[in-house]
Amino acid sequence: MRVAGIGLDAASRSPIVLLRDSAGRRQVPIWIDQAQAQNILAGLSDESPSRPLSHDLMASLLEAGGLRLDRVIIHTIEANTFRAVLKLRAAPAAGAAPSSAGEPAAGEDRARASLELDARPSDAIALALRTGSSIWMLEEVVADASIPVDAEADAQDQDDFRRFLDSTSPADLVRHLKQAQAEGEALGEEPAEEDGESSGPETPSP
Repeated sequence: MRVAGIGLDAASRSPIVLLRDSAGRRQVPIWIDQAQAQNILAGLSDESPSRPLSHDLMASLLEAGGLRLDRVIIHTIEANTFRAVLKLRAAPAAGAAPSSAGEPAAGEDRARASLELDARPSDAIALALRTGSSIWMLEEVVADASIPVDAEADAQDQDDFRRFLDSTSPADLVRHLKQAQAEGEALGEEPAEEDGESSGPETPSP
């Protein structure tokens, strides 16, 4: 999957990250919050921030710890919430000859050679963009959550979201996030920061 862009839900004004399959025929919308949308937009931008953002720091910490992000896998959708994992591998030591079939070199700690960490899809996507890592989604998740591609609507959604950001102050964003969290708690929902990102409101199949 690749990040096709960021859209804006017309009804809720919530941002959506759009993941598109390699054939360009299907895309999966994942509802996120404004802060996560800005993190993903920063990863899509060619411009480097004057100071590292959270996901820039995560990428630097991986490098400093001798790890690299091999891929991101969005593997499940449960109760309208996506689940993702980070597949990490030990980065090869400088000057070390690569082993065949990508296996760890002799004597390398195999427990450290391959790690899997749970992550919110938005965090996983933002980190993958900064590290040049691939984004995978299991076919059953794509089949359950995908919609046909509409390039014209996607472009309009992205323009709407950029205008929304341009016209909204940081204080307004904070108030919006607190209000959304309070409304979710009032409905008995867990905050998105704990569980992941939503597939949006359910709609009946045609």
